[in-house]
Amino acid sequence: MSERLAVLKTYKLFIGGKFPRSESGRVYQVTDAKGGWLANAPLASRKDARDAVVAARKAFGGWSGATAYLRGQVLYRVAEMLEGRREQFTAEVAAGSGLSKAKAAAEVDAAIDRWVWYAGWSDKVAQVAGGANPVAGPYFNLSTPEPTGVVAVLAPRESAFLGLVSVLAPAIVTGNTVVLVASESAPLPALSLAEVLATSDVPGGVVNVLSGRAAELGAPLAAHRDVNAIDLSGADAELARELEVAAADNLKRVLRPRPGTSWTADPGTERMLALLETKTVWHPTGSLGASGSAY
Repeated sequence: MSERLAVLKTYKLFIGGKFPRSESGRVYQVTDAKGGWLANAPLASRKDARDAVVAARKAFGGWSGATAYLRGQVLYRVAEMLEGRREQFTAEVAAGSGLSKAKAAAEVDAAIDRWVWYAGWSDKVAQVAGGANPVAGPYFNLSTPEPTGVVAVLAPRESAFLGLVSVLAPAIVTGNTVVLVASESAPLPALSLAEVLATSDVPGGVVNVLSGRAAELGAPLAAHRDVNAIDLSGADAELARELEVAAADNLKRVLRPRPGTSWTADPGTERMLALLETKTVWHPTGSLGASGSAY
């Protein structure tokens, strides 16, 4: 019996719920920690980045308008699917990061657990970030958090899966939509995550995944006037400065990179709250009768 030929996986971008190749037709080689070939990944272009922003904006109304409970259920479904493909992600993390199988499995488990943790916050963050405000006068006011909008995310380079989940999940659980630029050196977990998202009830366009060069894709996203915030976790110091300048021109919210960040540490609520706006509603009170009682 002759030996079977290997069926090599074709990785693609994820834009608007579909899996296109880069419009430029370019690819680049992804290698393992020892320099061995792993796969060809699509090399996304500026046009792909702009298309991803259009898809994210189109999806924003439906996703931000969904109930917090529904968003939590959708995110939990993603975790269920990740659990079922645990072995695949373990192999990709081990190959791309040079970790042992045991350490790669531990990172995948931590990433799945973190996804579940953020899913649980979907209907609780409003109580943390909003509430009734103490005021002195014939009125009351209530503050409620709302999603910022379309968020561009440069995924961490040094933690291809746990770091990826740690920046993606807090952005979408609060109702934002995302254009994600995967780690250039280890994009395979992000591209495989796109396949999970496509089969996990996440509406098309809520998450759009690009692979390629952070500098090439970060520049048009930072300058794009329909992107409301950008997370620079995957940018080095020089690139981060350039993208901050571009983002300042259109008053984009910027999450700066923090060298030495431990993605295994307790994430807290900081990243969720950083991508929320606060809406405050004022309402007058009035007397109900001559006695001066009021509501």
